[in-house]
Amino acid sequence: MVLLNKPCGTICQFSPSGDKPTLSQWVDRPGFYPAGRLDTDSEGLLLLSNDGPFQARIASPAGKLWKTY
Repeated sequence: MVLLNKPCGTICQFSPSGDKPTLSQWVDRPGFYPAGRLDTDSEGLLLLSNDGPFQARIASPAGKLWKTY
């Protein structure tokens, strides 16, 4: 797992999208994906995982995990 303090203005994805910075500018670990999202204009702790089932359990609304924002 990787914990990232996502900077404001960064998009919560690795693929390029317009002129906004992406997670790839901060994390150089192939196979890791965000477990959840933060708005582009938000900053804060973001969990990235290379464990697909764990990532899906954390991010999926079906998991009904309690979260604080």
